[in-house]
Amino acid sequence: MNFSELGLCSRILRALEEKSYTTASPIQQKAIPIIAQGSDLIACAQTGTGKTAAFALPLIERLVGKNEEWRKTSVLVLSPTRELASQIVENITHYTKYLPIRCAAIYGGVSKRQQIQALSKGVHIIVATPGRLLDHLGQGTIDLQHIETLVLDEADRMLDMGFIKDVYKIMRALPRGKRQTLLFSATFSNQIKDLSTKFLKTPVVICINQENATADRIEQTILHVSNTRKPDLLSHLIQENNWKQVLVFTRTKRGANRLSEELNNAGYQSRPFHSNKSQEARQKTLESFKKQEVDILVATDIVSRGIDISDLPLVVNYDLPELPENYVHRIGRTGRAGRTGQAVSFVSPEQQKYLKLIETMLKKEIPEEPLPNFKLSRIKSLPKKKKKIKS
Repeated sequence: MNFSELGLCSRILRALEEKSYTTASPIQQKAIPIIAQGSDLIACAQTGTGKTAAFALPLIERLVGKNEEWRKTSVLVLSPTRELASQIVENITHYTKYLPIRCAAIYGGVSKRQQIQALSKGVHIIVATPGRLLDHLGQGTIDLQHIETLVLDEADRMLDMGFIKDVYKIMRALPRGKRQTLLFSATFSNQIKDLSTKFLKTPVVICINQENATADRIEQTILHVSNTRKPDLLSHLIQENNWKQVLVFTRTKRGANRLSEELNNAGYQSRPFHSNKSQEARQKTLESFKKQEVDILVATDIVSRGIDISDLPLVVNYDLPELPENYVHRIGRTGRAGRTGQAVSFVSPEQQKYLKLIETMLKKEIPEEPLPNFKLSRIKSLPKKKKKIKS
């Protein structure tokens, strides 16, 4: 089904065509008509299937019908992370390129001044993280009394990050009466079902893929290797396969810093990416990686959701995640929007237990590849005095 068959106005279609978006994904085909008719919705679909457009496009279409002088906020999107909030706003800004619709991002780590200025001019759509939104509510710098639609995006992640109390506070601040609530999630756990009974009224439920399934278009492989040999194995694979853009996941922030510095000492262009970095530094690093000015992004699970990197060919799990669900979200950074991708996981003896959890969740074994012959000490040990890496 093409977007032109979904009742979207010509100005939205024009913006979509400029991005070469013509055919709607399954989640978009099913969700857009349901949202357009005003029903509450629970939508479960794996990462990379176009969930943002699925809820944004029909809500934008609804705003098109309002008077152009309308400057009240009628759509609130809650996001678990700053990166996801920024990505959603970026997408909405493009969808509304030819429309007089304003969208604002409200999240922490940056000055409130610009956010307050944007809000004072009037915005139709707010995309916010719970903490910063509550800050604005406490200071009276944001007005949610005209909200008609609430979107809980990546709801399972919000639960994992402990935002449920903040979400309840925000719900109490919204106007009473009829309100459309949309819950989007990559998984459909019992917690999500419980959450939906509290916030949604007779919702339509759509599940596009099996819970916790990984995309068939992502080629997944495992290499069994000791922790001490992982740096040299990574260097070998990068050189032998001529990898140009690699997203590497580590378990800890310290591990990300150390590996990135080791890679830089070996002559690669690498940057660490985790929550200890300032929001400005994280944005600059991510933009550099998207523009391929940086070859290797070494990140924690903060990047596993909400980061859309076009044509990212490869994800490396340098360390397996402790939570098996995070494996799905990590490798979902590649193979997006119908493209193919590759996910390579390094499994040390200490992490065999995490591999078993992942394979149990997936209900299948991940193919193993023989360890290639590679030289040790390809990456030199860190000097005693660590050098600071600019982000």
